[in-house]
Amino acid sequence: MQRLYDFLRRHPMWVDGSWAAVLLGISVVGGVAGGYGSPAVAVPLTLLLCLVVALRRRLPEKMLLLATAVGLAQLITDVKMGPADFAMLVIVYTVAAEGARWASRFALGAGLCAAPVAHLRWPSDQTNVAGNIALTIFMTVPFALAWVLGDSIRTRRAYFAQLEERAARLEKEREAQSKVAVAAERARIARELHDVVAHNVSVMVVQADGAAYVLDAAPDQAKKALETISSTGRQALAEMRRLLGVLRTGEHQEAGEYVPQPDVQQIEDLVEQCRGHGLPVDFKVEGTPRPLPSGVELTAYRIVQEALTNTRKHGGPNAGASVRLVYFDDGLGLLVEDDGKGAPHELYEEGGFDGQGHGLIGMRERVGMVGGTLDAGPRPGGGFRISALLPLKAAG
Repeated sequence: MQRLYDFLRRHPMWVDGSWAAVLLGISVVGGVAGGYGSPAVAVPLTLLLCLVVALRRRLPEKMLLLATAVGLAQLITDVKMGPADFAMLVIVYTVAAEGARWASRFALGAGLCAAPVAHLRWPSDQTNVAGNIALTIFMTVPFALAWVLGDSIRTRRAYFAQLEERAARLEKEREAQSKVAVAAERARIARELHDVVAHNVSVMVVQADGAAYVLDAAPDQAKKALETISSTGRQALAEMRRLLGVLRTGEHQEAGEYVPQPDVQQIEDLVEQCRGHGLPVDFKVEGTPRPLPSGVELTAYRIVQEALTNTRKHGGPNAGASVRLVYFDDGLGLLVEDDGKGAPHELYEEGGFDGQGHGLIGMRERVGMVGGTLDAGPRPGGGFRISALLPLKAAG
C-alpha cells in the first residue's frame, strides 16, 4: 500500500485522469445525454467538466475559468445540473488550495452564486418559497465547505513550508557557526603555537649563543646551557604535539577542555625560568590573589610570556624587566616593562613592537576575546611597556 501511495503521489495526473473517467462514467449512466438537456450540447459540456477534473492541478486557474464558462453555457442552453457538475466543487477546492489568490477569491464568489442562480434558472415546482430558499442554502454549503477546506490546506502547506525554510536556515546558520568556531579555534591554536615557539626558541637561541661563547673557558656552564636547551626543546615539542594533535583530530573544543592550560600561578615559574636564562626580572603581585576565569588566566600568562620573550630578543645587552600583577575587585591588571636599549631596527619591528608583528597582534586578540584593553608602546628613555586590564565579568 505504501508503494502504491508513493506512486500516486508521484503521478497526480493519473489520479485526476482516473477520477475524470469515473465522473464521465457516472454521467453517462445517469443519462446525461437524454435526461438533462439536448445531447448535442450536454455531451460536450460533460466532457469539458471531466476535463476540468483531469487538469485541475496542472492548470487550476484556467480550469476554473473553463468551469465557469461551462456553467454559464448550461444556464444559456438550459442543460440542467447533473453528476458532471461535481467538477465545480472540485475546482473550487483546488483553486482555494493551490491557485492564485485572485482565483481563490473568484472561486469563492462563483461557488456562493452558483446554487442561487441555478435555482432561479430551474425553480422547483414541488416546494414553496421557503423550501426553495432552504434548498438553495443547502446547495450553497458544499461550495463554501470546499473553499474553506482548500484554503485551510493552503495555510497548512504554507506553515509547513515556512517551518522547512526555517529549519534549513537554522541548519545553514549552525554550519556557519560551526565553521566560525573552527576558524576561531584554529586561530587560537595558531596563537598558542606562536607563543610556544617564540618563547622556547628564543630561550634556546640565547642559551646556544652563551654555550658557544663559554665552551672553551667554562665547560660546566656550557654543559648547563646545553641541558637548558634540551629541556626547553622537549617542552616546546610536547606543547606543539598537543596543539597539532588537536588540529589533526578536529576535536577542538573537546580537546581544549581536557588539556591543562597555563594560569596566573605559573607566571612566577615563567619569571624564574627567565631569570635562570640570564634575564633579570622583578616580579610583584599586588592585591589579594583569587581564582580567575580560565580565559583571563591564560590571557595573562601569554601576555607576560610574549612580553618577556620580546625583551630577550630585542632588549639588547644588560636588559632587565619587571612584571606587576594587580588584583582589582572587577578585574586583573598587568604591567610588563623593560629598560632595554633595543636591538637593530629591523629586528625591533620583526618582534611586533611596531604594531604589525604577530606577537602584539596576538596580544590584542587575546585581550579582546576576554573584553579587556591593551596599551603597548616604547617607554621614554628606552625600553618597552605593555599594560593590560582584563575584566572578570566580560571574561566569565
